[in-house]
Amino acid sequence: MSAASPPAASTRASAGLRRARRRRAAVPYLLLAPALITFGVFKAYPVIDSLLLSFTTGSGSATHNAGIANYRRLLDDPLFWTALRNTGEILIVQVPLMLGLALLMAVGINSALVRWRTVWRLGVFMPSVTGLVATGVMFAYLLKGDDGAVNWLLNAVGLPSVDWLGQPVWARMAVVLVLTWHYTGYNAVIYLAGLQSIPRELYEAAMVDGAGPIRRFTSITVPALRPVLLFTVVLSTIGTLQLFDEPYVLTGGGPDNATLTVSMYLYQNGFRYFDFGYASAIAYALTLLVSVLGAAQMRLMGEREK
Repeated sequence: MSAASPPAASTRASAGLRRARRRRAAVPYLLLAPALITFGVFKAYPVIDSLLLSFTTGSGSATHNAGIANYRRLLDDPLFWTALRNTGEILIVQVPLMLGLALLMAVGINSALVRWRTVWRLGVFMPSVTGLVATGVMFAYLLKGDDGAVNWLLNAVGLPSVDWLGQPVWARMAVVLVLTWHYTGYNAVIYLAGLQSIPRELYEAAMVDGAGPIRRFTSITVPALRPVLLFTVVLSTIGTLQLFDEPYVLTGGGPDNATLTVSMYLYQNGFRYFDFGYASAIAYALTLLVSVLGAAQMRLMGEREK
């Protein structure tokens, strides 16, 4: 018995060591468990359930399988294509305008001639912390008819009033105006952070070589900011494709569906007509569009970076 005791003790020690290692290995998973469970319940499950729902029709107990009928319906739905066209037109105008203004604003704030940079930075960033609903309500009052402040200013300088919310083209421009006001400062602060990371020696060397402000901007600033530009372009494109709050509060999708966006059309089908299967199909069509555009932008700008 005495000869067998040491091996038995060694075996028990080895088993205890393995159990301790397993417990230590399990600790990270236990710490991650609350986040993983929350993600699974509130993110993964709704996404999967929505995908399955897109292949059904009806509601409640009358729900039944419809195959790809909802996706076929999308292709023949003129209102969906109207919403997609409106969203695309707003995107094409608003994103370049907003990012161009944001870049110029950031360059101006970053200039060595500007004093009180912190105050200016706070001032341009303030609109982005304003609630989207509050922003829409505020601009609805500013842009309304002859009583709005914007038309009052136009009349004060001798220009005619504009029916901002009653004409299709001007209604879309009103949405562009609201988006630009709300998000330009946010992107300007991002660009400002990128500008401050560019070594000053590059500009000094360019000035010694005789490069002017425009040449320094195109040859140093823009190439150095390309990763930041890519980030803001992709982020702004995704946000505009998901546009909902501003047109919903400002115009309600009118006039004559001129500002109806894909997200608003999704909302109408899901929560006004309770056609959740079709609404889910719209959501996944929008997801596919966002993914394709995002990947294309990253591919094009990534190739330029190389």
